[in-house]
Amino acid sequence: MTEATDEFNRSTNVSVHGSAPAAPHDPVTEILKTSHTIAVVGLSNRKFRPSYGVADYLKSVGYRIIPVNPLEKEVLGEKCYARLEDIPEKVDIVDIFRRSEFVPEIVDAAIRINARAIWMQEGVIHHEAAERARRAGLFVQMNSCILKEHVRRLRLTKEPAGI
Repeated sequence: MTEATDEFNRSTNVSVHGSAPAAPHDPVTEILKTSHTIAVVGLSNRKFRPSYGVADYLKSVGYRIIPVNPLEKEVLGEKCYARLEDIPEKVDIVDIFRRSEFVPEIVDAAIRINARAIWMQEGVIHHEAAERARRAGLFVQMNSCILKEHVRRLRLTKEPAGI
């Protein structure tokens, strides 16, 4: 069982097997369907980076993407912010493309801005920070690609994301 699946099962008590269709009350599907704005922490203008491809896809399916990277001014035509706390609007999902050692400070910022969810991309794992986010009431997905999960669960639907 993968780290993401194992973590998903522990956090939700929902059984997930391979790429089987999502359960009727699948919390991953629910957060993807009900979210509108995704802050992508670590998003860069380098088109070969996974963060760029994932954010580009998410924008193409209707999500509002907000880049968070102190080294960038604009990414994918969107103003870039240095920190989550600088974003002047409500953030639903904080999608993390940073090394695991940076996750605790990002989770703390996500809690401060009242985000609904933390999404740690593939290879990003921090159990203590994930538990702190859960205790604060945030949905947590760890070591999992939001693009892959969106495609698997929602890509075949006709309505745009976030509606």
